[in-house]
Amino acid sequence: MTDPGRAERAGDRSGERADVVHNRVAMLRAERRVTRREFAEAIGVHYQTVGYLERGEFNPSLHLALRIARFFEVPVEFVFSLDEFARIGPRNP
Repeated sequence: MTDPGRAERAGDRSGERADVVHNRVAMLRAERRVTRREFAEAIGVHYQTVGYLERGEFNPSLHLALRIARFFEVPVEFVFSLDEFARIGPRNP
């Protein structure tokens, strides 16, 4: 009998699910002082979708990821990653 979670864990070095896509959408949106509604309108999605995306509850299609990167005028790899992004700023002791 095969382990049903084995394929999901394969290649997963961080203890997270293999299909997790990390993103910097919330940081970029806040940095540019754009509301969820404004951002959602600009990229053609519902504002609640932006919330799901920022919380990591939704992984965008490639097309949507490219539209998001275009909106922020950065490469898609700057917004999305299969690995966690390094923390920005000082660490709390």
